[in-house]
Amino acid sequence: MKEYDIIRGPVVTEKTTLQKEINNQLTFKVDKRANRVEIKDAVEKNFNTKVKQVRTIQVKGKVKQRGKILGKRKDWKKAIVTLMPGQRIDFFEGV
Repeated sequence: MKEYDIIRGPVVTEKTTLQKEINNQLTFKVDKRANRVEIKDAVEKNFNTKVKQVRTIQVKGKVKQRGKILGKRKDWKKAIVTLMPGQRIDFFEGV
């Protein structure tokens, strides 16, 4: 898997914004097959930063109902990446 295939996109919520400001942590939606080492390498190469720690979570898709029709969103994987002190990613600074 290539570095640019692993990271699917940022997760931007109120909680992740607070984590970024207080703990220097960023949250990404990542490929379900990627492990912590691959995620760390992808973030370091794509954003040119140093990563201290990576935590991953399997997120279950919600069951949604519209009238009588039941549907389910896809399961996905979330990675919480802690950057080294003094490091930052400029992509998130405007968010």
